[in-house]
Amino acid sequence: MQNCGLTTYSSLKPFRACFETGLPILTYHKLGPRPPRARLKGLYLSQKLFLRQLHELKQAGFQSASLSDWVGAGSAPNRRLVLTFDDGFRNVLEYGLEPLRQHRFGAIQFLVAGQIGRPNDWEVAEGEAPAGLMDAAQVRQWLAAGHEIGSHSLSHPRLTRLPLEQAREEVSGSKKKLEDCFSRPIEHFCYPYGDWSPAVRDLVAEAGYRTACTTEPGVNTDGADPFALKRFTARYPSRNLKAIWARLRLGLKVED
Repeated sequence: MQNCGLTTYSSLKPFRACFETGLPILTYHKLGPRPPRARLKGLYLSQKLFLRQLHELKQAGFQSASLSDWVGAGSAPNRRLVLTFDDGFRNVLEYGLEPLRQHRFGAIQFLVAGQIGRPNDWEVAEGEAPAGLMDAAQVRQWLAAGHEIGSHSLSHPRLTRLPLEQAREEVSGSKKKLEDCFSRPIEHFCYPYGDWSPAVRDLVAEAGYRTACTTEPGVNTDGADPFALKRFTARYPSRNLKAIWARLRLGLKVED
């Protein structure tokens, strides 16, 4: 596993060499304008920056891969990457579909199966600004555009803090709910908050998923555990002094 010496992704230059050593997975949450009340500002990415990131990747010869393709191949394909979105926010449909179409990238949305068409209750409970999640018709629009869906549990809990049977229901119940609603196999899981343990991993495998994504940064090389896949969080460049100095050392612009 390679982590490129960085943990969050905003532009390709510092990541390019290590991206070619395995399969990189980028994760996004929300696209478009950030509301004034937003506390977790890093979870929003402007459409302009999203477009720029996709353009950069396309110009460098990267193409999108699906998690199923990677597991089936048994090795990391050259210059391929996976784009993931956590939670199923409606603003991803609004601000993401056209950039993805323009650059011919596919993506997977990890849906909170029990919250479809509702607000982000798990974030609102912690003081975050409300943001709508895609309803069933909008999920079907996402699928009709050629993209994929996976499970992000039923209610977005920290799975390691639940009794085993309750965690099992979050993992397997969300798979069944999505399969019943959208009439397609759900093969990929994403741990809410990146919170997992060997016991939770076993529940995911037992439920019949083929992969599971964490929030641990890194590139997935041949032989990576399919139930502990690494991902880089995509966001705008940090403004803190440490991050600015790191970008200057790499010869990157300090910009939003």
